[in-house]
Amino acid sequence: MSAEESRHGRRINWRVLGLTIAGAAVALFIAANAHLVYVALATQPDCVPHAKSPGKDGSFRAARSAC
Repeated sequence: MSAEESRHGRRINWRVLGLTIAGAAVALFIAANAHLVYVALATQPDCVPHAKSPGKDGSFRAARSAC
């Protein structure tokens, strides 16, 4: 062990630490997006009440009803 290492303890390898943090951030980003895609494909929203014909008061209706 050199005198510098014994004085300051362990040296931090900044490159390895930076790559580890970057890898964890990328993994978190991929996992979050995969979860969003899974939830979007696995769930079907319930039907909500809507106008069946165009309203005269400016209200909108569903283009194609799924229920």
